[in-house]
Amino acid sequence: MVQFNEEKQKERLQALREKEEEELAKILSAKYGVGYIDLTTVPIKTDALKIASEKKSREAGAAVFDRVGKKIKIAVISPQNQDILEFIKKIKESGYAPAVYMASKQSLEKAWGRYKEIIHSSKTKAGVVDISDKNITEIIAQVDNLEKTRTVLKKNLDIKSVRYISLFFETILASAFAVNASDIHIEPEENYVSLRFRLDGVLTDIFRFDRKIYNLLLSRIKLISGLKITIVKKPQDGRFSIKMKDKDIEIRVSVLPDAYGESIVLRLLNPDTIAVSMENLGIEPHLFEILNREIGRPNGMILNTGPTGSGKTTTLYAFLKKIHSPEIKIITIENPIEYHLPGVVQTQVDPAKGYTFLEGLRSSLRQDPDIIMVGEIRDGETAKIAINSALTGHLVFSTLHTNNAAGAFYRLIDLGVQPSIISAAINVIIAQRLVRKPCKYCARKIELEGADKQIIDKIISEIDNIGTYTANTTKIYKVVGCPKCNNTGYKGRIGIFEALLADSETEKILEQNPDKSEIKKIFKRQGLLSLAQDGAIKVLKGLTTIEELKRVVDLN
Repeated sequence: MVQFNEEKQKERLQALREKEEEELAKILSAKYGVGYIDLTTVPIKTDALKIASEKKSREAGAAVFDRVGKKIKIAVISPQNQDILEFIKKIKESGYAPAVYMASKQSLEKAWGRYKEIIHSSKTKAGVVDISDKNITEIIAQVDNLEKTRTVLKKNLDIKSVRYISLFFETILASAFAVNASDIHIEPEENYVSLRFRLDGVLTDIFRFDRKIYNLLLSRIKLISGLKITIVKKPQDGRFSIKMKDKDIEIRVSVLPDAYGESIVLRLLNPDTIAVSMENLGIEPHLFEILNREIGRPNGMILNTGPTGSGKTTTLYAFLKKIHSPEIKIITIENPIEYHLPGVVQTQVDPAKGYTFLEGLRSSLRQDPDIIMVGEIRDGETAKIAINSALTGHLVFSTLHTNNAAGAFYRLIDLGVQPSIISAAINVIIAQRLVRKPCKYCARKIELEGADKQIIDKIISEIDNIGTYTANTTKIYKVVGCPKCNNTGYKGRIGIFEALLADSETEKILEQNPDKSEIKKIFKRQGLLSLAQDGAIKVLKGLTTIEELKRVVDLN
């Protein structure tokens, strides 16, 4: 005899109603010409919810569920409702740029339910959930070098108040901002924990503290970046942001299990550090003229290559800023969005949810763009679509991980691109590195002599018309170290570049898998410099040192 289960029947009916409600929301989204969102399948960011109160959100039938800087996403029950239109208008007046999505009532209930977390956090002690930008600003005023940083870190650890861990973490962040660090590394060892900053691309030891403090700090970082505190055996990625005066600094968090706990890396996406103009990248005049011409073409591809952290994205942003105008539509596909460009449509991929560079590229082509920037070409399908886009009337910017400009040709072939269409699609391939600049306060000039002189002389002897690049000199800079540069001898970075114009003759040479001497002939024929040559000229100009050039480029 079959038993009738009333509870299960109710559950089935409820599930059916919910499905019908979502289907209706999808249909209406198409009718109103807005996107559809199911909030039960996406993370609701509490820093986005805070933009509007729960009362106002419920009254309007809306919820702000995502935020990256001033760009936000709003889910609504009806985009034409007067209360919702008024709600959106007030948010725009506050300086936000909203994207509107259609959602069901049950979907919005999930977002509204997250307000409880905000209410709970406001009842806890100050700083337990929210980063205090006021405290950070005050700490920045106290630290302008690493010695002061170490003193303030120790001092704040000695304060055994309720919120000393919060204060310690704020001190770490403030110190990193003060010395322009790009990353914070917190690495547990067997008996202590190491704190390191990446300064001008090089990791620098800052401070050591005990594991008891590390455990509290790890929980704090996981809490504010939306990670699960109970998960310790799997990698996790999260984010949070801090508003500093008139800018938002986004912080990407990566937690990775290791032998003695979990290694933590915080990447600081400060818009000031990436907002570099094309003129200030360090591109020598002849190449600058070529690139200025190539980024002005209506179609084709410009590829930028180099290892992680070599400044590729900063260079592409500089190109986009140079050519942006109201008459053209630019779409970028990035991971993450590091710098917000006014008037540019920027979309952020999320591989965990199936939104990849490939999916982003396919979708962006339906938006009728003139220029597309693909943050990185990682697979064959993305490479082929990007190449085809360059052949069919779009200007495409992208990056590849290769060691030099010539290597991009072979990497594309490995990804399945036909060699015969590479030169037709690609305008120019760039390779770049970042080298540190000598500190202007303590660097001193020395004679260029011995083995270093032989290296530099050999490199520049292969450059035609060296006099057009730099005057003959026998002096180069030697770093010393002072408090202004945190005793590193360096302050700031500049790019060194090489480029190949992808013409048919270059393609023929590269197809034969040439050795280094043959590739040098391509640079000479095109009147362009290799990485080593550009770097050697910058050494002679005093823009970097021979030691720094050896660190980033193989000079043999």
